[in-house]
Amino acid sequence: MIKSRAELEVWARNQGGGPFQLFETYPLSATSGTLGPKRRAGDYQVPEGFYEIDRFNPKSNYYLSLGLNYPNAADRALGEPNPGGDIFIHGGEASIGCMPITDAGIEEVYLLAVAARAAGQAVIPVHLFPFPITEAELAKRRNSPHQAFWRSLMPGFLYFEQHHDVAGAEALAVVR
Repeated sequence: MIKSRAELEVWARNQGGGPFQLFETYPLSATSGTLGPKRRAGDYQVPEGFYEIDRFNPKSNYYLSLGLNYPNAADRALGEPNPGGDIFIHGGEASIGCMPITDAGIEEVYLLAVAARAAGQAVIPVHLFPFPITEAELAKRRNSPHQAFWRSLMPGFLYFEQHHDVAGAEALAVVR
């Protein structure tokens, strides 16, 4: 996901490899927070970084939802004592730190994730970026206190942009 674009991209490839191809882009139906990582419970921020889908919730309050493994080790190391949790890609049109993509959108993404798991994909990566992490975009935000953090995300962002692959991972689908 690219926060500044308010959209979730789903990238996919056939089992067995090859580069990922953009499958579909889903506009967010609501946003919350600002550019910058999530660091504490109740801050309404959408996290930034590298995550995985770790929960399938077919009985969500927001139609369907896919949970992220937030907070991950990096979030726990960089965040406050209570970094929050329960970050989801879900249906509906409300956000307090999650990524709503409408009921129709989450139905498609949820079914794609279920199909990927059924085909044997153990890890479904989810990359969350504030904006395309390039030198030009960082220069626009040179006074941000998040510069160092964003630069730490840059190698993963650029690798995927150049290779359409996830460094060191064998995956069938990636959501960003």
